[in-house]
Amino acid sequence: MPDYDVLCIGNAIVDIIAQCDEEFLETNGIIKGAMNLIDTQRAELLYSRMGPAIEASGGSAGNTAAGVASFGGRAAFFGKVSNDGLGEIYAHDIHAQGVAFDTKPLTGEPPTARSMIFVTPDGERSMNTYLGACVELGPEDVEADKASGAKVTYFEGYLWDPPRAKEAIRQTAKLAHAARREVSMTLSDSFCVDRYREEFLDLMRSGTVDIVFANSHEIKSLYQTSSFDEALANIRKDCRIAAVTRSEKGSVIVRGDETVVIRATAIRELVDTTGAGDLYAAGFLHGYTQGRDLKTCGDLGSLAAGLVIQQIGPRPRQNLRREAELAGLRQADISRSSCSPPP
Repeated sequence: MPDYDVLCIGNAIVDIIAQCDEEFLETNGIIKGAMNLIDTQRAELLYSRMGPAIEASGGSAGNTAAGVASFGGRAAFFGKVSNDGLGEIYAHDIHAQGVAFDTKPLTGEPPTARSMIFVTPDGERSMNTYLGACVELGPEDVEADKASGAKVTYFEGYLWDPPRAKEAIRQTAKLAHAARREVSMTLSDSFCVDRYREEFLDLMRSGTVDIVFANSHEIKSLYQTSSFDEALANIRKDCRIAAVTRSEKGSVIVRGDETVVIRATAIRELVDTTGAGDLYAAGFLHGYTQGRDLKTCGDLGSLAAGLVIQQIGPRPRQNLRREAELAGLRQADISRSSCSPPP
């Protein structure tokens, strides 16, 4: 039996979240709705201008790992922090969520990564990320037992920025496939896709990646088209499974000729979209590794995303396993289905 359901690889980032108005974004030259990479000087400037803020462990794949654990799944995480205060906060938080995190911390500079996230009244988040210690993740941080022992490995497209992280991901993917496991990724951000379009397509077409998560903007950017239907037709041919989120329109999952349309979870109030895609992936992958059909996988993803956007912060405050039970999405006796990873 595998030791873990999902192994997540990503940037270990402490989120600093504050609310702001549209004028603040314009005045400070912040691109709305995007993840902007910044240097130390820019990080210090924006931090000095932030209003009251909440500090919480984040990072895209880390959020997904926390979501899988909240559903009751067995999750592990590879990510680099520094041996400093924020690094201790990050490690404490992810361990408290029930995620196996054993990556050796960096001693000295650079410090642990942080992302200043500005949330406008419409719930949209604009991220300004100083990667810090994240860029030091490398092949030496790959734990072979976790790489070969997880049913699905999941990594974030954001991690394609640091060069040595690419080596770590490729090494992990080789170990996973050698053990007949699967590899998945999220495209992360339209600007990220613009930077690495050909590399991302090669990961899919070469079979390095089996399952792709994206939103409608990212998939259209990937195929350089304004047509969602055209982009969906293309990704259907390029990877085994693709799950594409569409905000209030729900999501669409494709596998070969199969198409599954998922309705968005009804919400009372949109507060903060930070972590929506991360938690969708958590719900989907939890269902997938438990042998659920594609519709149930999508419904679990939709549930988790719908819950997290009604709070400030990217990690679930509710017990997702209990929420799934209340929504009628759990079964006491889970049978294997065609969406299960190969044995």
